[in-house]
Amino acid sequence: MTSGGSGGHITPVLAVARELKKIRPDAVIEYISQTGDPLADVAEQDKNIARMYSVRAGKFRRYHGEGLKQLLDVETLYKNLRDAIFVLVGIVQSYVLLGKLRPDVIFTRGSFVSVPVCLAARLRGIPYITHDSDAIPSLANRIIASGARLHAVAMPKEVYNYPPDKTVTVGVPISDNFRMVAGQELAGLRAQLGLEDATDVLLVTGGGNGAQRINTAAVACVPELLKRYPGLYVVHVAGRLEEQEVRRQYKQELPPKEQKRVVVKGFVGNMHQYSAAADVVVTRAGATTMAEFAVQAKACVVVPAPHLTGGHQLKNAQVLADRKAVRLVADATLQDDPHALMPPLTDLFDHPEKIAALGKKLAQLAQPNAAHLLAVVLLEVVKGKPAAR
Repeated sequence: MTSGGSGGHITPVLAVARELKKIRPDAVIEYISQTGDPLADVAEQDKNIARMYSVRAGKFRRYHGEGLKQLLDVETLYKNLRDAIFVLVGIVQSYVLLGKLRPDVIFTRGSFVSVPVCLAARLRGIPYITHDSDAIPSLANRIIASGARLHAVAMPKEVYNYPPDKTVTVGVPISDNFRMVAGQELAGLRAQLGLEDATDVLLVTGGGNGAQRINTAAVACVPELLKRYPGLYVVHVAGRLEEQEVRRQYKQELPPKEQKRVVVKGFVGNMHQYSAAADVVVTRAGATTMAEFAVQAKACVVVPAPHLTGGHQLKNAQVLADRKAVRLVADATLQDDPHALMPPLTDLFDHPEKIAALGKKLAQLAQPNAAHLLAVVLLEVVKGKPAAR
């Protein structure tokens, strides 16, 4: 397996690894990450991963909505050229590594590292399977598409430009730790997380690497929310690089007695517990993230990242908003006014029935068995059976 760069790329791969080990306990699962990946330890600590390796990889920087402007930016050009060299180095490293490992099949979620690994796999004659969680395939998957044995996708395969006979719809793989929690179990979980005094819980997360726009807006709004709702506690997953700064800002903005009602984390390996304990979640619109919160029937205020390739988060969020399954706040709106998070949050906390209704709408879109389906597909490819449906 190969992936990395963000929690949304890593967690689906680990979910599939878990299902593979359930079906085939004797399977040996090895993981190739990108050299320097700050989240590589997440996979390394997973009990289903036998060994970890890393190779060089690079990113082709292009930003949704920037047009020709980005092509004339000297810094962007330099980084793209530098990373092109990293990719070439990674192909050589991957070719040597795969020659030693000789895997039966490779599975990738389509992150930067998948390009050198899968191009080398093609040279070695090793089959690989891609997965796309979004309606728009990632650039990495488009680069390696022609050599893939199979394309696993989240949405109906007619949405994609892949050959129909090489495409199978499986949904978005998520950990089976994500499930609905209520009643006494919810009370116990909150106590375990130090939230036993909370009557309401707000979870703020921008993903494994954080989201500065969401962090800024949360710091602006949370002091007002704590005053308005005396029983409210906030869990803010700020990203590892911004954790200390967010802590400092809260300490500056909040009186000591209210600081205990805000829990700041950089990255959490038990996101399923914090999200299960939450009533409302402020989040980006990554496909994996939304699939996880859908299974838990969470009321979400979504702030899609606008500059990601192809605007895929914008499309993810709009689809959900059109179905009235989330509350949508534009990133640009928060840039102009960080307090723009207040109206949807106060409307939800003022009306608990709206929290329940919003979560129910999102739950109708859940696909909880995707990881198992994908594990079965991988094993069928290893056995040489046709897996496309």
